[in-house]
Amino acid sequence: MLRMSKLTDYGLVLLTHMAQEGSPAVRTANELAERSRVPLPTVSKILKELSKAGIVVSYRGRRGGYSLSRPPEQISVAAVVEALEGPVALTECSIAPGSCSLEPVCLAKGHWGPISRAIQRTLQRLPLSALGPRPVRVVRPPPVESTPTLREATP
Repeated sequence: MLRMSKLTDYGLVLLTHMAQEGSPAVRTANELAERSRVPLPTVSKILKELSKAGIVVSYRGRRGGYSLSRPPEQISVAAVVEALEGPVALTECSIAPGSCSLEPVCLAKGHWGPISRAIQRTLQRLPLSALGPRPVRVVRPPPVESTPTLREATP
């Protein structure tokens, strides 16, 4: 099964909460941990990595904390994944040719690069703002036609 690490999943959860603030609000690691229910040590670790990657900005001091470095529409999911996991790739050989001992005899190696690039492009096009809550769609039942009662139907 292909899946992101828990750290990346939690990172996207934190950033989605930060994106919901609207303006570039400054939030402490404690506030983000409470709101997201991600353990504080994990929140701190994630924020440190996201800060190094330029996805969040950290502010020191009494009113310190973290905010998004730019609007959520301008932060791609790919940037977050790369900040927390490294390059988006399904196999080692798709990012570092010659890194696998099976490469000389592997019949599938030519396919992993294009597949990895397709996933990368999809994540690159997906902005953080798209991960927020989906709007609730209210579906109303069609109007019920009035049927005459037995008394009304008999003359």
